[in-house]
Amino acid sequence: MTRRRRVAVLALTAMLGAGTPAKATAPDGDLTSLVNPFIGTENEGNTFPGAAVPFGMVQLSPDTGHNTGYDYKDHHIRGFSTVHLSGVGCRIGGDLPVLPTTGEVTQTDNARYAAEFSHKNETARPGYYRVRLGPHGGDGGITAELTATARTGRQRYTFPATEQANVLFNAGQSLHRPVSSSVQVVDSRTVRTTITGRGFCQDTRPYTVYTITRFDRPFRAYGTWKDDRVAKNSRSSSAATGRNGAWVRFDTTDDREVEATTAISYVDAAGAERNLRAEEDDFDRTADAAQEAWERRLRDVETQGGSRTLRRTFYSSLYRSFLSPNIGSDTDGRYTGWDQRVHRARGFTYYQNWSLWDTYRTQAQLLALLAPREARDMALSVLRVDAEGGWLPKWGYGTVETNIMTGDPVTPYLTNAFHHGLLAGHEEEAYRALKRNADGVPPPGNPGVGREGNAQYLRNGYVPYLPDRQRSKPGDSDFHEGASATLEYALADGALARMARDLGHREDARRYTARSRDYRNLFDKQTGFFRPRGADGAFAGSADPAKSPGFHEGTAWQYQWLVPQDLPGLVELIGGKDKADRRLDSFFAYDRLLTDPARTAREVWVNGPYDYYNADKYNPQNEPDLIAPYTYLSTGRPWKTTDVVHAALTLFTDTPDGMTGNDDLGTMSAWMVLSAIGVYPVQPGADVWGLSTPVFERVDLRLDRRFYPRGRFTVSAPGTSRTDRYVRSVRLDGEAYDRTYVTTRAIREGERLDFRVGPRPGDWGTGAAAVPPAIG
Repeated sequence: MTRRRRVAVLALTAMLGAGTPAKATAPDGDLTSLVNPFIGTENEGNTFPGAAVPFGMVQLSPDTGHNTGYDYKDHHIRGFSTVHLSGVGCRIGGDLPVLPTTGEVTQTDNARYAAEFSHKNETARPGYYRVRLGPHGGDGGITAELTATARTGRQRYTFPATEQANVLFNAGQSLHRPVSSSVQVVDSRTVRTTITGRGFCQDTRPYTVYTITRFDRPFRAYGTWKDDRVAKNSRSSSAATGRNGAWVRFDTTDDREVEATTAISYVDAAGAERNLRAEEDDFDRTADAAQEAWERRLRDVETQGGSRTLRRTFYSSLYRSFLSPNIGSDTDGRYTGWDQRVHRARGFTYYQNWSLWDTYRTQAQLLALLAPREARDMALSVLRVDAEGGWLPKWGYGTVETNIMTGDPVTPYLTNAFHHGLLAGHEEEAYRALKRNADGVPPPGNPGVGREGNAQYLRNGYVPYLPDRQRSKPGDSDFHEGASATLEYALADGALARMARDLGHREDARRYTARSRDYRNLFDKQTGFFRPRGADGAFAGSADPAKSPGFHEGTAWQYQWLVPQDLPGLVELIGGKDKADRRLDSFFAYDRLLTDPARTAREVWVNGPYDYYNADKYNPQNEPDLIAPYTYLSTGRPWKTTDVVHAALTLFTDTPDGMTGNDDLGTMSAWMVLSAIGVYPVQPGADVWGLSTPVFERVDLRLDRRFYPRGRFTVSAPGTSRTDRYVRSVRLDGEAYDRTYVTTRAIREGERLDFRVGPRPGDWGTGAAAVPPAIG
């Protein structure tokens, strides 16, 4: 498309778009047209609406002043920055906010030079974002368009006719805490920056991002700034802290469009330059390629039935599930390892950004099914973290460990990869790393905390609750959350026991299986709930399970179901299936749910995005409770799982506030996708998937034949609806099937799972042999 024709199209689009709310756009019939990138941008879903490709290093998106980037309630954009994570709960990323302006450059604080915008003049689709900047998006404003490749972000700015069309590069005001920044005007088309930052919820070791931006034509003037001082014709500036940046100027009286490509690297400036040369193209071809990449990815799941709103919500969740982890290696394979040295990935792509406490529960399993090649490389990348950084990760951002969250999430993450065949040729390497992690703690000089409470856990069978203990390293402490850390360690031990058994390490398997039952050491017979224990072994804190301390982002009510490795044992501990069933009914407000499921979900379950404590009800907005609805499978009432899951699915909507809490790098989105399909990983780290009624009449999963020889798996439920939502019978590859779970092997070797549904529960899945088994 010619530049002049493009300007005319933009003008027409702006005119026709007046009065239209922010929306997703794509050609009719494409699955990308069903994706709404604005879902989750309000009410602390913390998603971003900007441009990215699946698992890309770059996520070019607007920042409005919210601590994680974009908030739908805001009306000013401070810049379009290169790095974002979908749904994080703390400040991070947002490196190099870039903003087009007109007139003299007098302000250097992006909170003051931020541009006004209206959602009426804002659109997005996978891989593309557009907004009109200026009061009400009217005449004299600037149209900004964004798209992306794996390692670059493309910008196209359409200015009014002016001799002072500027692009501002703010190197010193990222979302995280900048440590230092430098900016250099290299030549009449190129700007280079180096940005070092740290912090995510708490302080971390520093990491560095290198960027290079090249324009499609020369700029006529340039300068830099430091704090409040703006200088013309200055080519470079650096600062330990504070505002630091550069500006370039174009004459757009005749040619109103300016295009720029920004490449990043976590290795060095030369890496950013190579990434730029390898992926540079014009804007329109890049936007088309990004949409095609998303279309291919979304086509791996084809649905039939369901309303358009449900389909939009579903495919938007599927889209978010493929945003991370992110490519960390440059086009030449080089990457910065956790030893802060440069390495080269050979035979695989190196990935980074590991929100493992979240993703091990849902997203890891979804990617193993739908993106096994990438999931394999992700698992190998985690092993490189161990080999180069000295220990397996817990919550990694870029090139550093943050130690955010508690427990041992890396174990179920990697054992899940093992069960899906993603560690072929690396099984024993992975097992050695996991065994060292499970039986020890990182040395003092290592930045990771690993299983911080392991010495006490191995000696006493629990992690003591020590709220006043000083942190040994930046991040969270397992001792501050001793009760939930114990439950997470035991879950991980169960997953590792299964892997050890499959690899023939029989003695280890027995040892880890025994440790997986250590959750029992927290059970208080007087209250019938888990409680933290202090250093002296006595139960600590309030006896009220809604107020008990020692549980990370949750209560004893919510964590009581986090024993997927031994749900039969937990049910017995509580007092049997009937008593456990009654407790579940209380937990989910089940009687009210049957009367009004959507209202119960929003008014009884949900209290607020960060309201984790003082509750005796299900919290669908946070990770500890994600597995809880499937506990009914173990009490012999599988229809109640469907009732709860379908009520929770009403919380996902096609609106900016249509998320349940933070998306947490695709965790909540993957929960929605898997629960909507009706096949959910009820034993994270193992190979057991619980069943509930699908919300679509048919779902066809297109699987990679390298890992799934059949190449396809179909889930059908003809006639499924809000009223006809109960499983009457199930057939697996044509054979009657009474169990409430399937294995990964059944998915790999099978072809279809057929549900027959009706308006009332039947006796399917109620037999003693139907419940998911314990590990051991």
